[in-house]
Amino acid sequence: MKANFSTVSKISLLFALALLLSCLVSPASGARLVVSNNKAECPNAGFTRIQDAINAASPGDQIHICKGTYVEQLSIPKALDIDADSGAVLMPNAMLQNTTSLFDGTPIATAILVANTTGVSISGLTVDGANSGVSECSPDLEGITFQNASGRVERAAIRNFKLGAGLGGCQSGTGFFVQSGGGKVSRVEIEDCTIHDFQKNGITANEIGTTAIIRRNVVTGIGPTPAIAQNGIQIGFGAGGAIAKNVVTNNVYSACSAVAACTAVATNILVTQSDGVEVSGNRAGISQVAIFVDGNGAAVERNETFAASVFDGIRVEGNQAQVRRNRVFNGAESGIFVMGNNNVLEDNVITEAAIGILKETGSTGNVIAMNRFFDTPIAVQDPGPARLAKMIQPQR
Repeated sequence: MKANFSTVSKISLLFALALLLSCLVSPASGARLVVSNNKAECPNAGFTRIQDAINAASPGDQIHICKGTYVEQLSIPKALDIDADSGAVLMPNAMLQNTTSLFDGTPIATAILVANTTGVSISGLTVDGANSGVSECSPDLEGITFQNASGRVERAAIRNFKLGAGLGGCQSGTGFFVQSGGGKVSRVEIEDCTIHDFQKNGITANEIGTTAIIRRNVVTGIGPTPAIAQNGIQIGFGAGGAIAKNVVTNNVYSACSAVAACTAVATNILVTQSDGVEVSGNRAGISQVAIFVDGNGAAVERNETFAASVFDGIRVEGNQAQVRRNRVFNGAESGIFVMGNNNVLEDNVITEAAIGILKETGSTGNVIAMNRFFDTPIAVQDPGPARLAKMIQPQR
């Protein structure tokens, strides 16, 4: 095995170096602003609204949010360190459009908008969309949005970003959304968060210029639904980064119940039209495809997948992927499906699948070696062309 850093290690080092450099070149004021809507919790608080503290703060200041429920949407245009007590909940109502997609101008209503800045840190906050008041498919409903902005979100709970009755088919309702545009960049770390009860995607990182490290989160879909094909975590459309050590489950499009009848599929982890993404150390299960990579040069290593419905535990449609040391349980169509050239599938363990590894006929240069199969009647088979990428439903 080569002694080199993984993608996630390399990018984490770059984040750390960038943070150190910013500290060296720009002196931080170090002021600490305290917010409390209940003086019993924090009697010396200087603000009752979080946005007022953000507006008053200088770049580099810290904002501390005391326990309580805050009914507001936030806009963060400067480098700030925002930390929250346990029990601090941001729950806006009657949410309004406050930005648009950098890709196509689609209106977006997000609870927290971080835009055109760097060095933003948010930790410990619960962001709840239960009272969003969004009653149509537009604007898109989102929890935390970074646009042309960089920073970190950790130990946050993002929940209930979904629309009401009769709107379950709208392609709206996302926990985290990271996006770049206009030649600018977004570099965001999302760590140790819980994301659940979303409608479309749990975490999405899109477009060239975006780098996302998505690590140690628990992302839970709404379960079987005929209304929408969910994705738990998505990196796509030229974005890069790593999806590592997450637990992602329960994204199931129930209208897809047989291979021949499916027109759309749900995924737990989705890489679409992005190259060189690392997907490592995750546990993903209960979906049409637990891990789906539509791109080149991916590293899919040391994951555990289970309970694939209709399709595969791991599916790679691309070239030069490294698919190694994964454990796949309960594959449906197959444990691992590969379509493309010069991929390496080594040292994977597949337990209970109709076929262990499906390799598309016509793919060349693939190395399939040292894999182990249990309770799997057919170890390796070459099927005809069966591209599934047109059935995925990514957010953009």
